[in-house]
Amino acid sequence: MTLDPETEARIEEPASADAVREARLTPAEAVEHMRIRVPDRGNRKLRRVIERANADRELKGWWHVSNVNAVVRLEINDHSWVHIQIVANIALKLLRQLTKHGVEPSLVRDYGMENEDAEVVVVLAALTHCVGMSVHRRGHEDWSLFLAEPKLRELLDGIYDEPDRTVIVSEVLQAITSHRADGEPLSLEAGILRVGDALDMAKGRSRIPFEKGQVSMHSLSAAAVEEVMIGDGEVKPVRIEIVMNNSSGLYQVDGLLKAKLRGSGLEPHVEVIAHIDTADEKRLVPEYRLDI
Repeated sequence: MTLDPETEARIEEPASADAVREARLTPAEAVEHMRIRVPDRGNRKLRRVIERANADRELKGWWHVSNVNAVVRLEINDHSWVHIQIVANIALKLLRQLTKHGVEPSLVRDYGMENEDAEVVVVLAALTHCVGMSVHRRGHEDWSLFLAEPKLRELLDGIYDEPDRTVIVSEVLQAITSHRADGEPLSLEAGILRVGDALDMAKGRSRIPFEKGQVSMHSLSAAAVEEVMIGDGEVKPVRIEIVMNNSSGLYQVDGLLKAKLRGSGLEPHVEVIAHIDTADEKRLVPEYRLDI
């Protein structure tokens, strides 16, 4: 997927150095340069939501505290605004790829709303799905629900009237709670967030445990994923292609991504192919197709 050059440059930096550096900024310094960018494609509601989010220092404050808790106190993977940016773009890409091939969003099917409203849901879900990390890692999905509900109503004020605003808020909250490990998405939009969150795995996005010397299958496999690409599938609407520099990356695909895909509702629409793009390793598995 294509991001703007500034975001692309930031994402290519090692997650640990970037995330830890930002976690050491003062709160005022940290939020000052946070700016979420997604391609709105003429979706005026989405554009207004993003403008409000970029002006909201409370929301950005949650992102900063979440990052401090994740990378400084727990030494786990990046939960900064960069993670939010990546997940928002991936989720929007997945949704647009699905609707391009005639897959109907749940907001359209169940409420008679538009594809543009489904885009608002997946982006808002990405913006707020892990704000609960600012409270604690354990049960952070529940803390995210607690913090996000009034914030969502604030961000949507004047963009949607009731009862449509309550529909959008409820669908975002459903997506947030469904992205947990044992989550049960009830909508296409919730399934998209669940899978989009799992796909923030490229360029060693989970390197922190590895660089701290905590060598495990999880840390090794996270460092092995070079690139994630989303496009047209051969037999299904969406093809997720994962390029690895080492076969240990298969753990990210078969162990972690598969768990998020199963039960997401996206299984009939998504094919996942992983392959190793290096001459330095004997290719025991030239190409791996995920069975979902």
